[in-house]
Amino acid sequence: MKVLVVGGAGYIGSHCVRELLQSGHTPIVLDNLAFGHRQALEPNVEFYQGDLGDRELLTRIFSDHQVDAVMHFAAFAFVGESVHDPLKYYMNNVEQTIRLLDAMTAAGVHRFVFSSTCATFGVPDELPITEKTPQRPINPYGNTKLAIEKMLQDMATAGLMSSVVFRYFNAAGASKDGRIGEDHQPETHLIPLAIEAASGKRGQLKVFGNDYPTKDGTCLRDYVHVEDLSRAHVAGLNKMASTSGYEDYNLGTGKPFSILEVMESVERVSGLPVPYEITERREGDPPVLYADSGKARADLGWVPEYTEIDSIIETAWQWHASQPHGYGIA
Repeated sequence: MKVLVVGGAGYIGSHCVRELLQSGHTPIVLDNLAFGHRQALEPNVEFYQGDLGDRELLTRIFSDHQVDAVMHFAAFAFVGESVHDPLKYYMNNVEQTIRLLDAMTAAGVHRFVFSSTCATFGVPDELPITEKTPQRPINPYGNTKLAIEKMLQDMATAGLMSSVVFRYFNAAGASKDGRIGEDHQPETHLIPLAIEAASGKRGQLKVFGNDYPTKDGTCLRDYVHVEDLSRAHVAGLNKMASTSGYEDYNLGTGKPFSILEVMESVERVSGLPVPYEITERREGDPPVLYADSGKARADLGWVPEYTEIDSIIETAWQWHASQPHGYGIA
């Protein structure tokens, strides 16, 4: 298939572009490079720089290429920022996605793979989290993702769009060959922050609260390797070749690790201490989140390759050690 990958130069998107290539598909990338990196893509990948809501650009892309499906990774995803600037998130995550979907339907493109989040569940009543767990987001970021999920369900009911929605838990790691990895500015994800603290590139790592009702007082999260996420996306795309409607899947390992356990893993892998300080809780952080990915296993044959935190962090450490300045120049 020819697949337009929106946000394809970003962290998860670029890994999915590689997986598409390796699986025999033809990716076309649209990214405004606000957070993505052109260097994360193979030189021969067709690339357009622009916004996902640019109707003129989208019309040209759909006209120039016989696009079979769209994968959507382009969203603002900072929970804390969404709490303080919700309108920014609704305008980018929801309004721009509506424009993308409208351009797709006008061009006759009716397959959509959407990057959602476990943040749609808020503080769950049950663990592990299944696709049947009630969705009650506790921050605007989660609200925007849930709004798109509902929109896609309505479009499927109307026969306008077939969609596969993936709710990630905590994406982590880097490509096995060390060629692409995680480079955010600013960086907010725990594993690269801990690696940078251990490497002396930043000061003490801030741990937001140690008084949660967990085994060591810090938040528990389900870390899923970015290449495992990529394989799920291609499996979902392939499923849509023979089915229609709407499907949603949780993607995680089902094995949660605390913030302190992640830091201990970084210390084991790197051989360096992670300096840290305990600070106040961060707004919008549930104590525990981890997935039941049984539906993805049953429907898509998806089984995560990386299930231990050390194996995930080893790939992240390899990337950061070989690319100390990320995609930038020293």
